[in-house]
Amino acid sequence: MASSGRLSGIFTPNIVPLDSRGDIAEGELRRYVDWLIDHGVHGLYPNGSTGEFLRFTPEERRRIIEIIADQTAGRVPILAGAAEANVRETISACEYYYELGTRAVAIVSPFYYRLTSEGVYAYFKEIADNSPIDITLYNIPLFASPIDVPTVKRLAEECPRVVAIKDSSGDLPHMMRMIAEVRPLRPDFSFLTGWDAALMPMLLIGCDGGTNATSGVVPEITRRLYELTMAGKIDEARDLQYRLLPLFDSMLYSAEFPEGFRAALKLRGFEPGRGRQPQSAVQQEALTRLADQLQCLLAAEGFTKEPIGGCGVNGGVDPQQVARIVQQVLSQLKS
Repeated sequence: MASSGRLSGIFTPNIVPLDSRGDIAEGELRRYVDWLIDHGVHGLYPNGSTGEFLRFTPEERRRIIEIIADQTAGRVPILAGAAEANVRETISACEYYYELGTRAVAIVSPFYYRLTSEGVYAYFKEIADNSPIDITLYNIPLFASPIDVPTVKRLAEECPRVVAIKDSSGDLPHMMRMIAEVRPLRPDFSFLTGWDAALMPMLLIGCDGGTNATSGVVPEITRRLYELTMAGKIDEARDLQYRLLPLFDSMLYSAEFPEGFRAALKLRGFEPGRGRQPQSAVQQEALTRLADQLQCLLAAEGFTKEPIGGCGVNGGVDPQQVARIVQQVLSQLKS
C-alpha cells in the first residue's frame, strides 16, 4: 500500500530500455533501476514524458510499473505516471498502481483537446474523488492544457487526494504564486519542478524537489545539487547548477526529446536501444554527432572517457553562452 509523507527530493523520470524488437528490455530496466537507487536518487518516476509513456500501450505502461515496483522493493518511493486517454482509464490505472504499492501517481492535464480552467478542474476533481491513491498534478503547458494557480488552489482545498504538483514550465514567478496560495492552506502539499535548468532557484523559493530528466543520466550531480541547496551552501550549489546546464541543454535541444537523454544513458554503460519514434537518416546522423558532444560533457565530469580525437577546449562548451543562460534564470529569482 502507498505510504504517507510529503513528496520531496529528486524523482527520476526514467528512460525505458528497449530491445532489438522495440519491446521492453526487462533485464536492462531492472539493472537501470538498481543503478539509479545505488547512485542516490530519492525516488523513481516511470511513465513520464522522458519515459515516452504515449509510445507504449496501456498494458505496457502497467507492465513498466510492475517491473519497477518489483525491482525497487520499497527502497525508494515511486511516483507512477497514470495519465491515460480518458477519466475512466486513468482511474483504473490509479487503482492498479495503488495495489502495486506506489507512493502516488502523476497525472498530466488533458492533452489534444485544449480545455478551459473549469474543464481542467472538473477533470482532476473527478479523478481525485474516485482515486484510492494520492495524486500529483502535472503541469506541462508545452504539451497539455495548463493548470493555472486558482485551479491548483481550488483542487488543493477540495481534494485531500491531491497532494502535489509537478510543474515543468520553468516559470519561477508561476511557481512562487502557487506556493504562496497553496502552502498556507495545505502545509502537506508538495511542489516539484520538472525544469532542470532552474532546479537550484526553484528549491530556493520553496520547492520540495524535482522530477528531473538529467537525474536519469547523472544522478550523482542532481542529488548533490539538491543536498547543497537545501543545506544553504549556495556557492557550491550554484557552481553545480552551472555545470549541469550545458548537459541538460545538449540533451534537450540537440535532438527530438527524449532521444538526447537516451543517447547519454548509453554513455553511462547501458543499452537503452532505439526509441519507438522512427527517425530519418538526417536525424540519426545528428544523434551520432550529439553522442560525441555528450561524451565530452560527461568526460569533463569524470563519468566517461573522451571520444576518439578528443574534445578540445572546454569539451566544446562555450562558457559565455552557459553564463548567459544561467544569468537569465537567476535574474528571475533576484527580481
